[in-house]
Amino acid sequence: MAEQVTQSSLDSLIGRMVVEKGLATPEEVQRCVELQRSRAGSADDSASGHSLAEVLIGEGVATQKQIERIRPEAEEQRRGQQIPGYVILERLGAGAMATVYKARQISLDRAVAIKVLPRKHTNNPQFVDRFYAEGKAAAKLNHPNIVQAIDVGKAGEYHYFVMEYVEGRTVFDDITRRGRYDEKDALSLAIQVSRALHHAHEAGFIHRDVKPKNIMITEEGRAKLADMGLARAVSDREAAEAEAGKAFGTPYYISPEQIRGARNVDFRADIYSLGATLYHMVTGQVPFEGPSPSAVMHKHLKEELTPPDHLNTELSTGIAEIIEVCMAKDPEQRYANTADLLQDLEAVQSGEPPMQARHMFDLGSITALSKPDDGPSGQTQVLQFGSGEPLTGQPMFWIATCGWVVAAFLLLALILLAM
Repeated sequence: MAEQVTQSSLDSLIGRMVVEKGLATPEEVQRCVELQRSRAGSADDSASGHSLAEVLIGEGVATQKQIERIRPEAEEQRRGQQIPGYVILERLGAGAMATVYKARQISLDRAVAIKVLPRKHTNNPQFVDRFYAEGKAAAKLNHPNIVQAIDVGKAGEYHYFVMEYVEGRTVFDDITRRGRYDEKDALSLAIQVSRALHHAHEAGFIHRDVKPKNIMITEEGRAKLADMGLARAVSDREAAEAEAGKAFGTPYYISPEQIRGARNVDFRADIYSLGATLYHMVTGQVPFEGPSPSAVMHKHLKEELTPPDHLNTELSTGIAEIIEVCMAKDPEQRYANTADLLQDLEAVQSGEPPMQARHMFDLGSITALSKPDDGPSGQTQVLQFGSGEPLTGQPMFWIATCGWVVAAFLLLALILLAM
């Protein structure tokens, strides 16, 4: 009997999807449904070996190839409908970690989003643990700029995570559609995401996958940070040890320390990724391009960043400085926390200079004076603030020269006094 119910549910989904995809009219599908029932010998029995898919193909309403393309999605939706308390409405998308559906929560009669872990991952303890980590992390966070967690659990052999459904679009959708953001809009969204990250960081969680696709924008224009799937507690030493040497994140926006699989990844990794996301928003280009993920990640590690205001000359110096500090390869040269980043973003939004970023630039200049360049000349690279280009010099030579000049003046003064 359960098998009959399962087949009936799958038939209903296939019939609906054939119509939704424009492969047949509702009248054609209904005719095939009635034909299927007549062949089964009973209106209540659809399990006589004649599925609706077979009838649709036999009657020439749909082709074998069309049904083969539809069937996997229909089967996924059928599995999703087995989650008690929810009715699946449509599939929103699928990724490596999960398939996401729009559903209705029956008890509260509201739209929600449900992530279902693919069956191929249910026997992988690492995937299952990370999936539940997302739910637990998100459940501890309550902020208007973070997608709210609702429920997490298991129905049969499927693991699911229920969250707030956000009606709107993503930052990635906007970039794809219009190329790049103007500075005002980009700053507004970056400030909201920074507030979300500050809340998560204060609660002890690192997001670890900040990117345009994970920033939702509601119809009212509010940003919401989504997908805590890679989040983990900073204090979770066991997870940090298990992840050592593995890169978790998205290649275009991942921090250098995540690429190296460092054990001490902290909040500054999110700051880097937000900087990379903001770079993409205001320039229309990702910070580093490459023919493969490994090539892109190598550039994050080794290649100098093209200043964003070189690609978009309409940008203010302030936002360019913020992005460059966020994306410093050495975490020590980035913002120490999201509170400092927020202060600078809000300052630039008000037409003021980003003092925290300029302080970091000044520290970088001092550090550059004491570090020899790896180039063949052995000269020291000194950052000249505001120019975007390094100045090359021999500071130790000039220090020594000045010392000899001072000594000569002192000797001359002593001789004059002796006379």
